[in-house]
Amino acid sequence: MQYYDALGLQPKLALDLEDLKKRFYDRSRQWHPDRFSRAGAEERQRALDMTATLNDAFRTLRAAVSRAEYFLEESGIPPSKDAPPELLEEAFEFNMALEELRGGDESARAGLAEAEARFRGMLDAIDASLEQMFARYDAVRDRAVLDEIRGALNRRRYISNLVRDAGKELNVHLAN
Repeated sequence: MQYYDALGLQPKLALDLEDLKKRFYDRSRQWHPDRFSRAGAEERQRALDMTATLNDAFRTLRAAVSRAEYFLEESGIPPSKDAPPELLEEAFEFNMALEELRGGDESARAGLAEAEARFRGMLDAIDASLEQMFARYDAVRDRAVLDEIRGALNRRRYISNLVRDAGKELNVHLAN
């Protein structure tokens, strides 16, 4: 796993973010292109490439969700694109309320705001469960835990889209 290697980390899901930051800054100083200004073209290019990799690695690994997505991808587990079946009815009702509000029915605003708050709570719960799943995976390295993480990420992505849509629509109608 290239990003973990670049930062000198063992591939795992639960990371000490302070250690990650320290490693990033240490390696960034080590590979900073200014240090290679008098080197040959090949070495200068390697420093530039390494700096880009370090930046991408830090950006990806510092956030739990992007770290998990990267880890799954590198483990050969593609993201799920299916809508979580347990959310379909709620999402249908949510989308109906969105359309009503877009159509000018201000009475839909309260229900939409309530749904947005409920979805935000779901996101918080998923984020907390991801941290627990990360620790469990790192302890046992069981593929079944990675599948659970994949499901949680899929659910989170779906709910995040609902929250985004609700926030956008509620804010648009507040501005009018």
